[in-house]
Amino acid sequence: MLSQKGGTGKTTLVRTLSDIFDRLGLDVLAIDADPQGNLSDYFDTPPDARPTLADVLAGQVRAAEAVHGPVVPANMRLAEAELMLAGKIGREVTLRNALRDLKRQRDLILIDCPPTLGLLTVNALVAADHALLSTEAQYFSLQGVEQAMEVVDLARESLNPELDLLGVVLNIANMRTKHARQTLESLRERFGDRVCRSVIRQSIAYAESAERAIPILDYRPDRGADYLSLAGELLRRLSRSELLEPLDRLSAELVPAGASATA
Repeated sequence: MLSQKGGTGKTTLVRTLSDIFDRLGLDVLAIDADPQGNLSDYFDTPPDARPTLADVLAGQVRAAEAVHGPVVPANMRLAEAELMLAGKIGREVTLRNALRDLKRQRDLILIDCPPTLGLLTVNALVAADHALLSTEAQYFSLQGVEQAMEVVDLARESLNPELDLLGVVLNIANMRTKHARQTLESLRERFGDRVCRSVIRQSIAYAESAERAIPILDYRPDRGADYLSLAGELLRRLSRSELLEPLDRLSAELVPAGASATA
């Protein structure tokens, strides 16, 4: 999961998709690759938890040793690890090599990238099978998605030919405004069916759930309709249609009838 800038709801998206896929019975692991550690906070990971992703990238521990519950956490030490990687031979494949065993053991690994297109993001793309771009409904969204796609293409061409662009998500958007609707239209005109049909609409509940370290489906299930819809779309793109019926049951259980239209 990557974005060209902060504030696009990327971390909430990773946290919520992790929760949804876990409820569907998948063995899910989230990796916090952002030195700000927001995803780690969202999972209520202790701030002094060790080891972290920084220790993994530094070669001090195996990735499995840095798993704390459902997440491999991060903190500001990850910024130091990124600087260390810059002078290392094979720096772009460090994370891929570190995650090799975990990828065999888990059904799904979600990586929350930093809001920059630097070395940590490149490492995540080289380690990943799919990339999901998150963008906001702002004037420069088109340019930002273009830049992110260039990095995805570069990773695919040089180091990870199997990397697939799973989609582009318009995230935390106020679709009642003309500007947001025009942004979505522009994205669809430029990127076609790579833009997800599901849009994550703006709500203060997302920030509140993150502050309380409670998944949105527990904190405000009615606000989870957009994420559940997106999860279904992603499962179709991943050819995991066997999970669609359980997802429908989960949606019916958690989201009141009509919530998707009124959220």
